[in-house]
Amino acid sequence: MLILRDRHGATADFKLKKADLVSVEPILRQRLAPDAVLCSDGAAIYHQAARHIPLAHRQLNLSKGIRVLAKVYHIQNVNAYDSRLKTWMMRFHGVATKYLENYLGWRRWLERHAKHPSASMAIAAALGIEQHFQPLTQT
Repeated sequence: MLILRDRHGATADFKLKKADLVSVEPILRQRLAPDAVLCSDGAAIYHQAARHIPLAHRQLNLSKGIRVLAKVYHIQNVNAYDSRLKTWMMRFHGVATKYLENYLGWRRWLERHAKHPSASMAIAAALGIEQHFQPLTQT
């Protein structure tokens, strides 16, 4: 899985066939603006992809205790999301890979509507008819 998340909470996640440059680079190229700064953990794949795109890249080494660079660059947003996702998925006692994207979509919906979820909103979203605007009422 590849999870992209910005400072404002916008989230994109992808089920990867393989965690390699061939899978990761096109996603980063498509989803990140040319002036974006990619912040990642120490995995070499992100460094390689950022070099190929080209994209500014700040790599954090969590195993060495480096969690923030220049008091600005960090990956705490995505780490917190990842933690909530894993905790939430534990209740299902494993998810078949073929259904993973459905669960990821469900989780993104829950994150977006965490403050005021409703059963009717959930049903509408599941049916693909989610309303993004408040309907006008006739008087």
